[in-house]
This record gives sequence, C-alpha cells and structure tokens, in this order.
Amino acid sequence: MRLRNSSCLGLLIAALISLPAAQAQDSGGQTLRERIRERVEQRRAAKPETDAGASALTPLTAGTHTRYLSHGGMNRKYLVHVPPGYDTTRPTPLVLAFHGGGGHAEYMADDDKYGLGSKADREGFVVVFPNGYSKLPGGKFATWNAGSCCGDARDRKIDDVGFARALVAAVKQQLNIDSARVFATGMSNGGMMSHRLACEAPDVFRAVASVAGTDATLTCTPSRPVSVLHIHARDDTHVLFNGGAGQDAFRDTSKVTDFVSVPETIARWVRREQCDAGPKRVLERPGAFCEAYAGCATVQLCVTEDGGHSWPGAKTLRRGKEGASRALDANEVIWEFFRASRR
Repeated sequence: MRLRNSSCLGLLIAALISLPAAQAQDSGGQTLRERIRERVEQRRAAKPETDAGASALTPLTAGTHTRYLSHGGMNRKYLVHVPPGYDTTRPTPLVLAFHGGGGHAEYMADDDKYGLGSKADREGFVVVFPNGYSKLPGGKFATWNAGSCCGDARDRKIDDVGFARALVAAVKQQLNIDSARVFATGMSNGGMMSHRLACEAPDVFRAVASVAGTDATLTCTPSRPVSVLHIHARDDTHVLFNGGAGQDAFRDTSKVTDFVSVPETIARWVRREQCDAGPKRVLERPGAFCEAYAGCATVQLCVTEDGGHSWPGAKTLRRGKEGASRALDANEVIWEFFRASRR
C-alpha cells in the first residue's frame, strides 16, 4: 500500500485508532497496528516541518533557527545558532555539535545542559546542532552511525558522514563560513561520530573534540592530518575509561558495542598522526589534567577524576548519580584547542 497524499495518511491514522489492542501477527512478528503505526511515522518523517516555511538556503540572522536538509532519501533536521556579532563580510568559524545516543538536536542545543550557544556568542563562532537518525517523527531518541556504534543508525548503515559533509556545504550557502576553521565535537555517540569524521572527512574538518565517546571506527585512513582532542572521566559508568560498556549503557546491549578504551583511542591517533614524541602535560589541576603529543597534528587527552558520563563544566547536566565535573570546563578547553588548530 502506497501513501499518496494527506487524506491517505488520515485514513491510516483513523484505522490505527479503531484497531483493537490485540491483532494477529504477520510473519515478521508485527501486528497490523504496529505496521500501520510504523507507516504513519515514516510518512510524517518524510514531510519536513520548516520554521515559517523558510528555505534551507535562506540567509540567516542572529539567533537559533531550525532547518531541514534532504539527504539519503530523508529530511534531516538541524539547528543553526548564529552569534549576535556575526558579520556577513568576515569568514566565521563553524562548529558542528553532535548529541549523544538517544538524544536529539534540541537537547544538545539546551544552553543549561551544554552551554555551547553561550560559548558561541562570546567567541563569535557559528554552532550547528544536527539531529541523528530516528524512527520517530519528532527526531527524538536518535543515534549516529559512528562505525561499530550505535543503535538504528548503525544497524541501518545511515550515511552520517555524507550528511555531515552536505550539512557543512548547506550552511556555507547561508552564512560566510571560513573553510579553514570548520570543527566537530560531540557527546558520547556524538563524540564517536566526531572521531569518524576525523578519519573520513579531514578535508572538511580541521579538528575534532570528543567528550565521553571513544573511537568506534571500523577503518581509519585520514587523507590529511587532523587535530584530535579527547575528554573523558575516569569514573564514566557508560563508556568505560578502560574499555567496555558500563552499567548505565543502553538496556538493549545490541544497540551499543564493546567500547574501545581511552588509552587505545589515543594510541590509535598517535600512530595515525605519526607523532614523534611522548605526551607532555599542558594542564594540571586538582581533579583534572590534559596532555598533548608533539611532532604531529595535535593529539590531546584531557581526563577528569569524576563527573561520570557527562560534559565537564555543564550547569545542570547529570548522567547517573554524579553531576558534571567542575575540575574542567569542556567548552573552554575545546574552543582553545580549535582556535590553536591551523591548516
């Protein structure tokens, strides 16, 4: 059955409402009600909801805007935050910020949780919050295909690298973006996505920064050097510092993976970038330290002693029993790292 117009969608919704709770299952184990619900969600997801009917290529003004981009047969949502001091005559840095697995763009854009919008306003960069793949019409409970993780995005082999490339190109048509200062960061599964972009799109992204998301790539042969920052808490109970999925990982373990350890993640980048010197402490304070490798595109690791699976320095974000670490401000460290990265 094909859905040709909105009246067909209405008939399906009516049928869904009128169905009794129990139905005979098909050969795949789905009830008729479940099949109709899935078709309704697919139909809604294929029909974008734009803000005030604005074109994806309409020039943007200061503030946060919702946009959609057609890619891979889907309408992918993203939020664009333009700082108040944006000058159309000056090339501006761009940061893509990827939410964690099971999250969505609006959650990552919530300033009380991550503070990236305020940081962009103070420093004068544009920040974009893409939405991962979700079966739900509103885009919640979304994931990224970072390689071996995570969820439906991985299982359906969603082309998230292609989406990120297309997204940068689309934003460049709306704003004056400096191609030499395009960066990616992310939390957990979003951090893993940032690692994958460093592997597969170093021609687009000058540097990446991952928080609480280790390397999940299946292959990695960067075509050019890229700077990589990794931030992780020793007591992370989701993506364990020494490898594996912790006690607060998704209940369905098939949706995650046996996470690579932090030491192995850094060791991989040291080999890829052919760093010729061991780590040097570049920051040390109670509860946190950072160390960098020299003789290559910068590879840097920052470790907090507490904070669990959280974004260090966040105001209200809490994952598990502990709040975010106060020993380090992830936004400060990440932006300083990005600013120091040059082609």
